[in-house]
Amino acid sequence: MTGSSKPMATPATPTKPADPAASSARRSDRRLSGGWMIVADKELGDHIGSLRFFIVLVIVGVAGVIAMYSAADTLKSLNSTSGQLAGQPSVFIRVFSVAPAIAGLTLPSFVGFMALLGPLFGIAFGFDAVNGERAERTLPRLLAQPIHRDDVINGKFVAGIVAIGIAIVSVTAIVSAVIVFKLGIVPSAEDVLRLLLWIVITIVYVSFWLAFAMLCSVLLRRAANSALVAIALWLGLALFGIYLVTLVANAIVSGDTTASLADQYSNAQIQQLLTSLQPAGLYQQATQAILDPTFRAFFALPSQLEGAIQGTLSFTQSVLIVWQQIVALVAVTIVVFAGAYIAFLRQEVRA
Repeated sequence: MTGSSKPMATPATPTKPADPAASSARRSDRRLSGGWMIVADKELGDHIGSLRFFIVLVIVGVAGVIAMYSAADTLKSLNSTSGQLAGQPSVFIRVFSVAPAIAGLTLPSFVGFMALLGPLFGIAFGFDAVNGERAERTLPRLLAQPIHRDDVINGKFVAGIVAIGIAIVSVTAIVSAVIVFKLGIVPSAEDVLRLLLWIVITIVYVSFWLAFAMLCSVLLRRAANSALVAIALWLGLALFGIYLVTLVANAIVSGDTTASLADQYSNAQIQQLLTSLQPAGLYQQATQAILDPTFRAFFALPSQLEGAIQGTLSFTQSVLIVWQQIVALVAVTIVVFAGAYIAFLRQEVRA
């Protein structure tokens, strides 16, 4: 009789412990993924070659050239009649904040035009960043590529910032040439430093509106709705922001001419605080000290400035006055983009 044979027991294969170094390498590869650069390169090409980029660039450029040309004429006439430019330091950089007058009407300065019209760049590049892909049904195919989902939102944001930087640098170079041509003034090394820092602050300010427009594009399904929301907030703050600040400050502490000096000072401090809650207010406060070397403090009483040494401040001293505004502007931009980033990652994308 043949005995039954028992099957041989196969030894269990020991489970290989996870290699911490390999896991760390995978996480590093995840962080260093170049997918966002591919998306950014494609989006940047679309931005630069688009009609919206050309239209917004022409609008802001023409407004800036008119403002600078008129401001240069104003300063030139003042210098010819009273010699006010003779011996004045940093005349080149001050022209950017001079409000020109044409036919009896006072126009905003170049900085004022950038604070008013600069957000158009951010809104134009961000209002259809995500819902435009959804409408054309290209978002599922884009995410099907070997790139991570966050590379899409990161690449679009980086491409928008680069396009904004190209536009702002181009407009600033043109208006700077107008100043040199009209006044014959060559900027000093400190003027160049102040102008470069102003360009960086302006790019951050416009990037806030880019981040907000992208947030609207993520949360709203239609590009028209996201554009309307972004434009409504921009125009609301631009047209009625100062009136709302004044009304709220007067409701807290009266600041009219019949109030005491202490109440007027408290009212000015409240207005400064409320203005600092707006991106445009932070931008205007930051640029005020950067483009005016004689600026020393916000809403200071005359008694507080008594005994101060007359003259201009250095570049580092001007930065120390407004570093809080600059940091706050960067922080609010990061917070808004973080909201768009998280909302995009949590959304479901269907083919």
